[in-house]
Amino acid sequence: MAGKILTVIETDAGRVRDCSYELVTLARELAQATGGTACAAVLGDDPVAAATQVAGHGVETVYAVKDPGLAAYTADGWAAALKRLMASEGVDIVLFSHTPLGWDAAPRLSAVHSLPALTEIVAVEDGGKVWTRLMFNGKFQVRMTLDGTPAVVTVQKGAFPPCEEQGQGAVKEVAIGLEPGAIRQKYVETTSAPASGKVDLASADIIVAGGRSIGSKEKFGIIKELADALGGQVGASRPVTDAGWLPHEHQVGSSGITVKPKLYIASGISGAIQHIVGMKQSGYIVAINRDKEAPIFEVADVCIIGDQFEIVPALTKAILEARGHG
Repeated sequence: MAGKILTVIETDAGRVRDCSYELVTLARELAQATGGTACAAVLGDDPVAAATQVAGHGVETVYAVKDPGLAAYTADGWAAALKRLMASEGVDIVLFSHTPLGWDAAPRLSAVHSLPALTEIVAVEDGGKVWTRLMFNGKFQVRMTLDGTPAVVTVQKGAFPPCEEQGQGAVKEVAIGLEPGAIRQKYVETTSAPASGKVDLASADIIVAGGRSIGSKEKFGIIKELADALGGQVGASRPVTDAGWLPHEHQVGSSGITVKPKLYIASGISGAIQHIVGMKQSGYIVAINRDKEAPIFEVADVCIIGDQFEIVPALTKAILEARGHG
């Protein structure tokens, strides 16, 4: 695999999403290991501005793939455009983020054009010869080899750090010329749930997160009390939000929010890979769990083995006393 490794860029209102810069990091690593080239593609009816943003992060070539049919996202349009780009530019690997867009576009590209695919990748070894992916809702990690290229890969958010700005690559405009009949889907509108204005985990300096072992919505008060004492935000694992104890906006993990606070306290969270990839880049991690074998301890800076219903209130009391509120 010494060809081109192509990152498919996602944007939101013209801004490149952080998950795409994580893919750039992986593309660079693969290119360096194999003697290939890391490149990227921004799709749209006017993609040059976003492509220029990506080029500023040291990507050698960023393709601004332009067509009126790409004004709004459709799996048909993206699959057709990427297939043509792959053929014309000699792309070996296409990297998507494992996001709702990636879930939709990557399998369409793979199935329609008979390309091998790997999904939900969390680690890569030996220059792309061995890929680790999640299976059975993250309960198992499977190491696999990729048989043949070109190929399509989706990568878990948070599995790789986002790249930094370094150098200026070239933007290459590519006119695809899609036939309108090739796009069977029609974009109607985008709707978003109204923001509560109370939770912003992505920019929080301190997060205290609780897991399923808290036991109930009512008992989650100990997590909130500690977060309030520290001046932080309340986070949660997916089972907590699935149970309705907290809204989804509190969920940390690959299917929730990826966070990088200065301090992350995880109470009663075992450490499934989906949660860890969403918080492992925190500055300082404190984990509280009764199970000394809990996976969360592998990424924690401080490991506290014990009963969270004793430890968390004691921490809250000590903090309030130290601040003169005890």
